[in-house]
Amino acid sequence: PKPVIYVFEIEIKAGYTADEYAAAWVEASRIIQRSKGARGTRLHRSLDDDHRLIAIASWDSKADRDASAAILDEAVKSIIESQAPFVSIRVVGEFDEPSWVVDPGE
Repeated sequence: PKPVIYVFEIEIKAGYTADEYAAAWVEASRIIQRSKGARGTRLHRSLDDDHRLIAIASWDSKADRDASAAILDEAVKSIIESQAPFVSIRVVGEFDEPSWVVDPGE
């Protein structure tokens, strides 16, 4: 299987903060990361807009990610539903994870 990443853009609605969303995101992510094939996830805030974030989730394969999404834990569903009034989420896409990464900081 080929490693993949999933990228989502999160728009925080007025009256809510990225930190509030991040707390719920961490809670859901901890549960999701117990799924077979989960390789980690990151949340990033835009430099230009405190109300715009991206999330990047890494998986061993698309099949592992799809299987996890199909059987989302009730706790994860509840967390996602609790955030719906405060955010809008747009799937940016599914991408092949590069076989190597060059990090000039190392």
